[in-house]
Amino acid sequence: MNTAPDAQLDRWNRFRANRNKALAGEYGWLTLTSFQWLESQPAAVDLVPGLWSTDGTTAFLTAGAADGLTLVETGEAVDGTISAALADEESLMWVQFGGADGKQVVVELAMRADRYAIRTRDSQSPVFTEFDGVPTFEYRPDLVVEASFRPYPEPVDVPIGTANPLVDGVHRSVGDLVFRLPGKDHEFHLQAEEEKLGALTVTFHDETNGDSTDEWRKVSTARPRPDGSVVLDFNRAINYPSAFTPYGTCPMPVRNNSLDYRIEAGEKDPMIAD
Repeated sequence: MNTAPDAQLDRWNRFRANRNKALAGEYGWLTLTSFQWLESQPAAVDLVPGLWSTDGTTAFLTAGAADGLTLVETGEAVDGTISAALADEESLMWVQFGGADGKQVVVELAMRADRYAIRTRDSQSPVFTEFDGVPTFEYRPDLVVEASFRPYPEPVDVPIGTANPLVDGVHRSVGDLVFRLPGKDHEFHLQAEEEKLGALTVTFHDETNGDSTDEWRKVSTARPRPDGSVVLDFNRAINYPSAFTPYGTCPMPVRNNSLDYRIEAGEKDPMIAD
């Protein structure tokens, strides 16, 4: 296997350190402990005090001061009925409770597939408190490849599934990334989404999925150069939150974003011990 230049390896190590630091952030993805749909009639839910409901356009919470719920934004106690309204795909860190400071658990209100749900984010979740970094493959300089971005005349919205079978998603494909991989004599084409400042992200399957990696991963690039060329570094392939928790609604790859290749680079499945 080729040895990476020191500068290249140093950049990757900084990327990994920042990635692990972000995952270990307060009330982040590693703290999720439930995902629950709200019903039309006020009802109790798991892990959270109060009665919760929705009329389809607005979510409601009824609780008394003794329940210990406070608003995340203001710290004000919930004593009576409060409400909030979101657009599809929006989220709100709404109320909190528990622990010595009353902030152990934050309840996120979310609108997914035009339905209201709540997710609990517990700062004492073992997934969070025992986290010491995502396992990765060794750095592979041969899986840093030059790609060509071929934009579509207009973005194309492609229906996709997500990690939650009750939530459908949409992939806004803006073009193809075309590249070759070591040992293969054909070109690969992956549909890409555009991120901030023209960066691209591709969500993909490969032949390590279900073996050493989660069912799918994603990798991002910088903005393509004026000639359409871009560096695609699979060492920066990362997991979606659904690799760490069953309570994510992360997007699956589009149908054709599957590589007949073992991408033994980037993040491994955190649930599989080395």
